[in-house]
Amino acid sequence: MQPAPNPNPLPRTLIVMGVSGCGKTLIGTLLAERLGGVCEDADDFHSAANKDKMRAGTPLTDEDRWPWYASLRARIEEMRGQTPVYVLACSALKVIYREKLRADDAESELIFVHLKGPKEVIFARMAKRKGHYMPVSLLDSQFAILEESPDLWTVSLEQEPEAIVAEVLHRLGHP
Repeated sequence: MQPAPNPNPLPRTLIVMGVSGCGKTLIGTLLAERLGGVCEDADDFHSAANKDKMRAGTPLTDEDRWPWYASLRARIEEMRGQTPVYVLACSALKVIYREKLRADDAESELIFVHLKGPKEVIFARMAKRKGHYMPVSLLDSQFAILEESPDLWTVSLEQEPEAIVAEVLHRLGHP
């Protein structure tokens, strides 16, 4: 006997967002696995110039980010034809950045999951990373531009990854 179809339709896109080091890629990957979708890391779409700038300890400007957000929006649209749910791990720290990613999508089509936690916890995580171009020295600049808004699904990152995933799946109405 097949399970009954879930009456709660999935959003077409989930964006797992937050400052660097909060666990976006890990949580996004786990969510995609559980939902039968695809997860990608927005960092992979940064230009070499942007990565070099961050590696040198210089925060990106909005002008640096606009082409990146345009390419991410194009990727969202492209992936919708290829997977039941597309999960993107992306900082999306400002409201205007999230508006660029959402475009004309309804809130039910594109959901932002904000992984939130104390700077000290994230700093400790970032300090343990090896080979990432984003230095710990830029964490303060990330917190400085973070704009929270009522449309975010805020989840504490101070719990085990499976508990974070379970919380998001519960909110989506999926087991």
